[in-house]
Amino acid sequence: MEEVEERDPVSGHLTTGHEWNGIKELDTPVPRGVLMFLIVTHVFALLWWFLMPTWPLGTTYTRGLLGTDQWQTVERNLVEAAAERSAWVKAIETGSFDEIRANEPLMRVVQGTGRQLFGDNCAACHGTDGKGGSNYPDLTDDDWLWAGGPEGIAETMRIGINSPHPESRVAQMPAFGRDDMLDRAQVSSVASYVFSLSNPDYSTARNVEAIAAGREVFMTTCAACHKEDARGDPEVGAPNLTDPYWVYGGDLQTIVSTVHGGRSGHMPTWDERLTAAEIKILALYVDSMSAGNP
Repeated sequence: MEEVEERDPVSGHLTTGHEWNGIKELDTPVPRGVLMFLIVTHVFALLWWFLMPTWPLGTTYTRGLLGTDQWQTVERNLVEAAAERSAWVKAIETGSFDEIRANEPLMRVVQGTGRQLFGDNCAACHGTDGKGGSNYPDLTDDDWLWAGGPEGIAETMRIGINSPHPESRVAQMPAFGRDDMLDRAQVSSVASYVFSLSNPDYSTARNVEAIAAGREVFMTTCAACHKEDARGDPEVGAPNLTDPYWVYGGDLQTIVSTVHGGRSGHMPTWDERLTAAEIKILALYVDSMSAGNP
């Protein structure tokens, strides 16, 4: 019996004769565009097999008609990168900080490489933005315990602070209260005086006597390091007490705790972990983060 072709009245396509629950399957061909795509990709794959390294053959592989060797390409790129890197590394190692800052291509290297070095070595304590954290100094405020500028920063990185390095910077805030160098009233009054230096509104009639008494304690006990004007001494790492920048906190209660229990910060030495060029790059990068630089 001859099979009768059936055409779908809606789409106009022939049906396959298959029917499921009243739904008839249309006999629609694969779109020509899809067929062309499949043909092109298969032809491309065949050409690629012959032109490029492709098939493994035991301990070797087919080399391809183009003779392309990705291993050699990678090695060549590494050699070129090493040669380029050695050029700017030498320029940074031998150049002064002023010479490097005046060299725009080198400063682009400093910014790019310095950001990576800072993230790998410094951000754990100082934060990725350099603004520090609890008990860690902010590197963006241009307020330095020790000498600032790239030279001073590089030296601090090289030898550290209270570190095992033989040339380490050494600084410690004595525990005046805990070690009975000052009594409770003296600790409270000198803390009030120090607090008033950066908070002028605190100098009210109610606090004037405590502030005056605290100033006397300051002159006999604290001025040797922080100087009589309380602006600190970068030679010994004594901070400026008159500005709003604090490592451990500048509220009155924290100042009382600092005077009572003392402070002893720690900065590791990087001269064995980082090269001389990397230390210079980081010093320039950190210096560029400070408020005194663009």
